[in-house]
Amino acid sequence: MTEDPRWLQVGFVLLVGFELLLRLPSDDHLELWSWSVLALAVLVLVTAATFWAPAALRRPRTSSWLRPDLVVVLIDLAALGIIQLDPDGGAVTILVVLPALWWGQRHGRRGALGAGLACLLLVSLPRLLAAGLDGTSLTRAVLPPTVAVLAGLGIAEAVGRAAAQRDEADRRGRELTEALATIEHQRRTGAAILDTVDVGLLLLDAEGRYVGCNKRHQHFMDLAFPEGHAGVAGQLGLVRCADGTTVMTTEEMPTYRAAHGEEFDDIRIWVGEGDEQRAVSVSARSIRDEEGRYAGSALAYKDVTDFMEALEVKDAFVAAVSHELRTPLTSITGYLEVLLERDDLPAQALHQLGVAERNADRLERLVGDLLTTAVADASPTSLERALVDLGALVREQVEAAQPAASARRIVVEGGAPEEVLLHADGQRLRQVVDNLLSNALKHTPGGGRVSVGLVTSDVDVEIRVADTGPGIDVAERELVFGRFFRTRASRDQVVPGVGLGLSITRDIVVAHGGRIHLDDAPGGGTLARVLLPREPAP
Repeated sequence: MTEDPRWLQVGFVLLVGFELLLRLPSDDHLELWSWSVLALAVLVLVTAATFWAPAALRRPRTSSWLRPDLVVVLIDLAALGIIQLDPDGGAVTILVVLPALWWGQRHGRRGALGAGLACLLLVSLPRLLAAGLDGTSLTRAVLPPTVAVLAGLGIAEAVGRAAAQRDEADRRGRELTEALATIEHQRRTGAAILDTVDVGLLLLDAEGRYVGCNKRHQHFMDLAFPEGHAGVAGQLGLVRCADGTTVMTTEEMPTYRAAHGEEFDDIRIWVGEGDEQRAVSVSARSIRDEEGRYAGSALAYKDVTDFMEALEVKDAFVAAVSHELRTPLTSITGYLEVLLERDDLPAQALHQLGVAERNADRLERLVGDLLTTAVADASPTSLERALVDLGALVREQVEAAQPAASARRIVVEGGAPEEVLLHADGQRLRQVVDNLLSNALKHTPGGGRVSVGLVTSDVDVEIRVADTGPGIDVAERELVFGRFFRTRASRDQVVPGVGLGLSITRDIVVAHGGRIHLDDAPGGGTLARVLLPREPAP
């Protein structure tokens, strides 16, 4: 009930005294030296003793029932029993409920039963001795202990439930505290890790608002938005396109595109200005909820300034070297052609000159590829469109590849419709077919087969070149279109080449608005598919 039982004792004594006062005017048997007065005097002395030694009354002795506070309760019950010795014991027996409630609260069910037993011995028994065993006396003797036990059991049950709920709440509180501590530790650990990586990380919510970023990304933000950022995707600032000069529009901003659910890789932008301007490669992935709805995006920003500067140096070097090599190569091939036209040279000399011419042609093609690559990196591939018969172009390239195929015992077969007119750059498309045929022949072993086909529809035209070589691993099919990339099979089999043919081919196809894919050929090998639109994009 309360941690200080003295006030309960005071209340108990006051109730007993109040009951005696109510009986005083009408009870002829209530005298100065009656049992009721004696009991009240005992209660007053006990109550005074509780205030004289309060520490002893509150001192816990859980190993024994003879605690001072319980001794006081027994004396209280004995006082109620003494009052029952009067001819008219009054109605104080109802007060036995108070000790029962106390014992039930302190000792649970055992306390409630103990209170009932004590009430029976100390209150009911004196009542029976004083009034006899008639029906009324028996009822007054049995009913109070019963009510006391029931009340004690009720309070014991309520206290037990409250204690169980309190323990459960304490347990959950401890678990919650531990979980919050774990979450905070993980948050701090995650933040430390994110701030350590050399990549700017940004998280957007479904509305395009900035949820969080690490220190690296904040550095890029300070460069791009020196006057501050509103924390919303698509805000314009000192952000330029890949050329470093064109200012990006809102629709071109990576955050705007990501906030609209777009996923992309390696979008290059420039942030800042002057000496602090940095090149950044941006990638984005969307976040979906359990129902597949867009819930936000995660973006990664990688500083590629050194890489871009290295590319510029490389392109300038390649372009310079290519130009310097082309002039002497033109003279070499020209003089070789003049010598091969002479009739007075011995056969061995002609054979050696033929070898020199083939290698000079190979070197000239390599120089041309390098120059094409340098120009393509510096600016988009330029086209000179005209009306081209793609069918005739494919047939001519197949015929031109026959000598090289025969030398390696490779069969080149295929056909094309009589006339397939296309508004395109004929010289560039000739280079596409030549590169695909050259790759197919280089990777096809002797005795193999290379098939060339041309499939037309109302929408596009598809060039197909299939070989019976070892094929290309799925993981390398996108990488082969990169500059200077060579497959593992090419390196293992020492296939000649520097890895520029497919890169140049892709640039030409994309410039025409088309697509190029590499798939598994039926029966093994590689199938290259080039799709070109019938009508050029406006």
